[in-house]
Formats: sequence, structure tokens, C-alpha cells
Amino acid sequence: MSDCAAAPQPTLAGSTVGALVASGAQWLAASGVSFGHGTTNAYDEAAWLVLWRLGLPLDSDLSDAALGQQPVAQAQREQVAALFAERIRTRKPAAYLTREAWLQGLAFYVDERAIVPRSLIAELLADGSVDDFLGAHTRRVLDLCTGNGSLAVLAAIAWPEVAVTGADISPDALAVARINVERHGLQERIELQCADGLRALPGPWDLILCNPPYVNAAAMAALPAEYRAEPALALAGGADGMDFIRRLLAHAPACMGEDALLILEIGNGRAAFEAAFARLPVHWLDTSAGPDQVLLITRQGLAFAE
Repeated sequence: MSDCAAAPQPTLAGSTVGALVASGAQWLAASGVSFGHGTTNAYDEAAWLVLWRLGLPLDSDLSDAALGQQPVAQAQREQVAALFAERIRTRKPAAYLTREAWLQGLAFYVDERAIVPRSLIAELLADGSVDDFLGAHTRRVLDLCTGNGSLAVLAAIAWPEVAVTGADISPDALAVARINVERHGLQERIELQCADGLRALPGPWDLILCNPPYVNAAAMAALPAEYRAEPALALAGGADGMDFIRRLLAHAPACMGEDALLILEIGNGRAAFEAAFARLPVHWLDTSAGPDQVLLITRQGLAFAE
């Protein structure tokens, strides 16, 4: 019997916002769903679902007694219960059910055509961590594997003087990205282009951002259902997770300006990356997930790539 078939029946209890969140968290935890698409635990996910379904701000303070004790009508409780039931039955990430994901305080549209945005590079764009590596020459920025376009949008907001291109091999993902570019009013600043890696993207680019498919074959086979609901094209990186990255590093120097940089996310693949590119001089960037998931390399450094 599948996990979905074994999911418990709806058991939401209570008639206030706080009670629904607490009960929903218990239900999610008991159902064995997986997190990682905007939340990391059952309580935060329950809060997201309850607040969204009730039309309340997602940044609401649930420790506020007035909000926690706010009554919820029976019809609304039934709607909340139905949303939890769908989350558990389908094992889809909550973002696919709400059609919305948040990254660095910005809302982005998302659906099953694109991966749920969660790149750690977003932190670096928002907090200015990479600004010191840039300069007056940084005018053209490429967000490769743009997915729903969130990094392209954040880059355009962080650096109003640059021109940004978001590129992806998936026309479906680009359709989602276009929604977000328009939602944030950046049609004049962000160009979207369908491309397989750096093919048809000669640049020269001053900065390349890339959150590529880097999940290795063993990890792909063990992914929870929530991750399997996402486009495999955006996740699967081959036997060691480095297939796309090998092509990228081989082709990037010819597409980069003299002082250009590449910022690359590799998730938990540092060991595989260092095994594949032992001679490559990289600078590891600190993120909330640690100092070994996002790296920076110069165009000159890429000359050492094998």
C-alpha cells in the first residue's frame, strides 16, 4: 500500500486560528509528509496552509493571543481541512497547492511546470553578500536554469543598473518565469530565453548565477514524493550530480567577460564537486545552510577546470 493510500483521515480540531494550526501540525507530522519547499517542519507548514486558506498575511504572528484565539467559522474550517487533506493525499509541496512561494520576502507564482524556488543564492542577492565581488563592469547578468524566474527577479531588484537574462531549457518553466517577471513589473529589465545550458547564450556575461540540476542518481531514487512532484529535469544531475556542471564549466569561459564571475549552487554535492574538479580554485560562500553549498569562481579560475 502506498504512503498516500495509508494517509490518515482529516482530524483537524478546534475553532480558532491557533487551534487549527496546532491540530494541522499534528496531522501533518502523523502523516509522514516531507518538507523543504518553503518550510522545514510541520508547525510552519501548518501555519502556512491555515493562514493562506483563511486569507491572512503569511507573516502573521501566531504568538499574538488575539490572532491565535480568532474564531474560524465552520465553513472556513472545512476549507482548511480540505487543503490539509489534499496536501497529505497528493504529497504535493504546499506551494503547488497555494500557487505561491516566498523567497526573501517576495511572493512568486509557481506551479508544477517549475521547481519550487528555494535557492540559497537568493540569500546572497538579498543581503549584499556578493556585492564586494562585483564592480562597475558588472552590467550583464545571466540567471541560468532560471526556473520560475525568482533569482532573475531578485538580481534585477538588487542591482537596478544591470540587465538580466533568465534562461532555461524548459519552455514550461519560462512561462511561469514570465508570470513572475510581469508580476514584479520587470519586463523592461529581464529578458527570458529558452536555452540548453550556455548554447545560444554567448554573452559576454559579467555574472552568471546558476542553481542547476545537481541531485545524484542515488539521491534521486530516494527522493520523497514531494520532490518527485517537481520536474525531474530541474533536479537530476546524473550519476554523481555533476553532469550539467561539467558542461557549464567547460563552456563558461568563452561566454564570460574578462572580470566575470560564476556563482554556482551545488547543494550537498561538495565532495562530488571537489572530486570532479580537484584543481579548481573556488571561494565558498556562507549561507543559512552552511559554507559549502554555494561557490564563487572567477573566469580566470575556470582555466583550471578539467
